[in-house]
Amino acid sequence: MSNKEDILNKIRRNIHQTFDMPTLDNLKPITYKNTLQQFVDMSHTVGAQVAELQPGQDLNEIIHKLYPEAKVFASNVAGLSIASLNPDTVSQAQELNGTDVGIVEGKVGVAENGCIWIPQTMKERAVCFISEYLVILLDRHAVVNNMHEAYSRIQMSDYGYGCFISGPSKTADIAQALVMGAQAARGVTVILI
Repeated sequence: MSNKEDILNKIRRNIHQTFDMPTLDNLKPITYKNTLQQFVDMSHTVGAQVAELQPGQDLNEIIHKLYPEAKVFASNVAGLSIASLNPDTVSQAQELNGTDVGIVEGKVGVAENGCIWIPQTMKERAVCFISEYLVILLDRHAVVNNMHEAYSRIQMSDYGYGCFISGPSKTADIAQALVMGAQAARGVTVILI
């Protein structure tokens, strides 16, 4: 018998009372009167910027105004002329190193925590994590109240990968000093379209 089995058997022998698994029938996920405003507020709370595309505005101009110092923009989003690097055409992910701004499309925004579901729609998903700054394009009508609603809307892409991103990457596990961009983008902007 392995150490693991030995430990589990000792635990089983010392269980004196058991309980049935609770049902989720009475679960009432959180909802909001103004889901979009809650999403914007939560996005700010987690450190993201939020901009709205107004009728007649050019998306390329908005992104350039947000990041005027950026030189390398990477995206495979159709219609973006600002992108000088396409994650679908690089031969390996390392070629995306040095990307100032990555631009991706989000599919579902979640009001309760400000996160956005981003399915992999590009060959090299590293653009989501290697870029200094990340711009996420999100349909304003694709914002839901909670994670329960979000999971019911998720559809996997052909690549079979996706992730939730909520604001910039941050950690304070070293000397309790907040570091932005520790594992991914140090700044995130959500553009509601």
